[in-house]
Amino acid sequence: MAFDVPGPIFVAGHRGLVGSAVIRRLSSLGREDVITADRSELDLTDQAAVRSFMRRVRPGCVFLCAAKVGGIMANAKYPADFIGENLAIEVNVIREAFGAGVGLLLFLGSSCIYPKLCPQPIREDYLLSGPLEATNEAYAVAKIAGLKMCEAYSRQYGVSYISVMPSNLYGPGDNFHLETSHVLPAMIRKFHEAKARGAEQVVLWGTGSPRREFLHVDDLACASVFLLENYRGYEPINVGTGTDVTIAELADMVRNVVGFRGRVVWDSSKPDGTPRKLLDVSKIRSMGWSPSIGLEEGIRSTYRWFLDNWRDARGYAG
Repeated sequence: MAFDVPGPIFVAGHRGLVGSAVIRRLSSLGREDVITADRSELDLTDQAAVRSFMRRVRPGCVFLCAAKVGGIMANAKYPADFIGENLAIEVNVIREAFGAGVGLLLFLGSSCIYPKLCPQPIREDYLLSGPLEATNEAYAVAKIAGLKMCEAYSRQYGVSYISVMPSNLYGPGDNFHLETSHVLPAMIRKFHEAKARGAEQVVLWGTGSPRREFLHVDDLACASVFLLENYRGYEPINVGTGTDVTIAELADMVRNVVGFRGRVVWDSSKPDGTPRKLLDVSKIRSMGWSPSIGLEEGIRSTYRWFLDNWRDARGYAG
């Protein structure tokens, strides 16, 4: 199988969790014309710099994976940063990609765009049907703006700018900072450090009752390439496993994989976030795609990656 699109491929955010997975996927498909740029080379919040870059490299396809991301704590503390930086990145990359003649673009969204209390599983047409979860509203609003911008460009100009909405992601290259990481890498770090110290317990946020769906980032990368080849709709499309677990069940899985034998204590004074987020993935499954990496298998491979790379892991100074 080859990803047969003309011209070079620009992956924005290539050092992040998703961008690095996209790079791995494109490499496995034999694409040697992938373009990347470090922050020191290209500031995606600088419109003039993005315009100059796009018109110089003239990509045939863009994966817009770059974003300012974080967990509940970071979103609650820095809402202005999350909405401002993400809006700037989206506007600059999408508009200047079009200006440079790019006809094929994939925008990475997030399942947090959907209303806090919408019916489960969450269909794509539930977007904007109710209030958002307050703890990540700023980030969600920015992502909604990005997907609507892609839709608008596709409708008005006939380009194929598509938006994918993944469930909670994890995998190699994740962020392990306890303030800015998502739940699964944070758990890996907490259980790993507790095991190393010989601690008797690990304290986790919330009650453990919310339900979440987890997708390995390599599955998302495969789905993203698949959709660029096969999907030409205007609406966003969900990418997930179609199954979920409670946060308490996830904690048990991570604890077992890490080998921590102590207790888990839930700090119910901390927020749980949205009660449940399970995506309806019938749309992408009807097209012939489904994930291949199970949750426990994915946690094991992610922990092995962490053990092999902890000195260089993002957000970790162990």
